[in-house]
Amino acid sequence: MENKRQNWYHIIPKNTGLSAYVWVIFCILPLYFVFKTASTAGIIFGIMMVVLFFTAYRLSFLSSGWTVHVALSVEMAISIIMTILLGYVYFSLFLAFYIGNIQEKRRFITFYTTHLVTTVIAVGIGFFIQRDILLSQWPFIIFSILGVILLPLNMYSRNKRERLEEELKAAREKISQLMVLEERQRIARDLHDTLGQKLSLIGLKSDLAKRLITKKPEQAIEEIADVQQTARIALKEVREMVYNMKGEKLQEELIRVKQLLKAAQISCEIEGDVTLTNTPLLVENTLVMCLKEAITNVVKHSQATSCKIRINHSPEQWLMRVEDDGVGITKKNISLRNNGIQGMRERLEFVNGSLKIASIHGTQLTIQIPNVIKQSD
Repeated sequence: MENKRQNWYHIIPKNTGLSAYVWVIFCILPLYFVFKTASTAGIIFGIMMVVLFFTAYRLSFLSSGWTVHVALSVEMAISIIMTILLGYVYFSLFLAFYIGNIQEKRRFITFYTTHLVTTVIAVGIGFFIQRDILLSQWPFIIFSILGVILLPLNMYSRNKRERLEEELKAAREKISQLMVLEERQRIARDLHDTLGQKLSLIGLKSDLAKRLITKKPEQAIEEIADVQQTARIALKEVREMVYNMKGEKLQEELIRVKQLLKAAQISCEIEGDVTLTNTPLLVENTLVMCLKEAITNVVKHSQATSCKIRINHSPEQWLMRVEDDGVGITKKNISLRNNGIQGMRERLEFVNGSLKIASIHGTQLTIQIPNVIKQSD
């Protein structure tokens, strides 16, 4: 079916900027022109054309393939006949609406051009045959021709935009699902790394203590003490991991950054809105972790006396820039900074972000994260 959004019983076009009452008038007007002929044969012929047109129009919504082409051809022929013989041009608007909903570009151009040319020719011939009728309604004739020109283009553009918006929405949902899946895998890896080794160690030491409890009680007590210590460490790491999963706030981290820079005798200046609103926890946590690593590099390697942090959040992206007036990236400290920079790149890659580093009068580190998944209220 060419128009999937339009059901067969929707003879009256929607979303065209015209009231449904106007389209009802367009549906009734043919009968006025038919009965105006005053000939019995003409009235019968006109009624048959009207019924046949709306039958074909309904069939074009129900059918697909070559049947649609036949239905459209019949509708165009009826529109031409009614325009030439009875001065009724308004069927062309129904055709213009339907053609605007054709999604395939080649077919749209073919039907649009054919319909426009035949309508203009039919109106031109009609002025010689039904001059009085067409002249009496010339403003509506002009309106109909403009509709034949503009309505299909408007409908085609609107439908194309809606399809692109739906595809973009589907892509965003897919990215969101992939991010959730990736986060689950990361949590699984963290749990495995955190608990797997320690639980194995607890199991081994417990078995050893069980075997030594009768032969070497003192050594068994030591093993049990090791089991307790390992369990405490595992519990502590799990708590830390759960805290990190909750996400850290950038505003809270900036307080710690100020304290750290003050202790290192480096002045700190912060610009921008640090209270990020409508920001996914994953994005904010990534910014926090990158900020931690950047400030660590400033304190350890830059030999700076001042540091400036700029934060900007726009509808398109999150931007964070860390600048210092230190020695910049040198051959001596590049190897020391490489691990931290690589860690930041890996974190940013997870959220499709980017990292840029410039070394002019110090070091300028710029972090950009695109707003791929827009947040809704």
